[in-house]
Amino acid sequence: MANASRQAAWEYWGAELKRRREEAGLTQETLGRLVFVSGGYIGQFEQAIRKPQLDVALRIDEVLQTDGFFERTWRKLIDDQRYPDYFAAAAELERLAMKICEFAPMIVPGLLQTPAYAHALMVAGNPLATDEYIEAGVRARLDRAVILKEAARPMYWVVLHEAGLKVPVGGAAVMAEQLEYIVQLTRERKILLQILPFAVGPYPSMGKMLKIMEFDDAPPTAYTEGVHSGNLLDDPAVVKHVQADYDLVRAAALSPEASLALIESAAEDYRRCASTT
Repeated sequence: MANASRQAAWEYWGAELKRRREEAGLTQETLGRLVFVSGGYIGQFEQAIRKPQLDVALRIDEVLQTDGFFERTWRKLIDDQRYPDYFAAAAELERLAMKICEFAPMIVPGLLQTPAYAHALMVAGNPLATDEYIEAGVRARLDRAVILKEAARPMYWVVLHEAGLKVPVGGAAVMAEQLEYIVQLTRERKILLQILPFAVGPYPSMGKMLKIMEFDDAPPTAYTEGVHSGNLLDDPAVVKHVQADYDLVRAAALSPEASLALIESAAEDYRRCASTT
């Protein structure tokens, strides 16, 4: 997939290859000899100029003892058609992250969506699509959320703008279920949640979603999204600015306790509305 996000993910692949090769004390020429390619090819892989074949990725994993990291990432980058081009690389990095901080200004983010909520969003964005297309999109979104249910799940800290509680995606019953699900995840201590209230007024990067992903053995990466477009940001100076914006948003948000109470109240209002219609 030829786009900036996918290219950024290949650059991450190459940077990881270089880092792990150097940690193993191998030159490009030595690693190339061990995986049956030239040292020049290894250099091109590390610079994301050339993409390796699967058998090369498998041999790199074997030589560097990386527990299948390069194979898994290769398969996602080459084969994964479940997500839009601009988001596919970010979806893969979510799976690798040990901490995810996210701000959603208008809707419940994908990692927290219920099937009915995701379905309503998919239909709204694709009004003429087939049922099969819609259901495939919903499944792909729900597949991402599996990471929050795993024993080794990342720390997930999310700030939702109060606007996301007010837009009735799918109707009152769907919204009640969605907000109750967020309450459940919070009470089960699977997520850290805050609400940025309307009363705060303007805030940094107003209206823009932000996602910051941190890794055990790689620098943090930020992701922002626009209309049918997304950007993976890994320049340390840029990521630092994104982190500062997120910190300011988080500082202005309600406490976790007050946020939970607000969501519970909104869910109750939606449930009451659904019961009278």
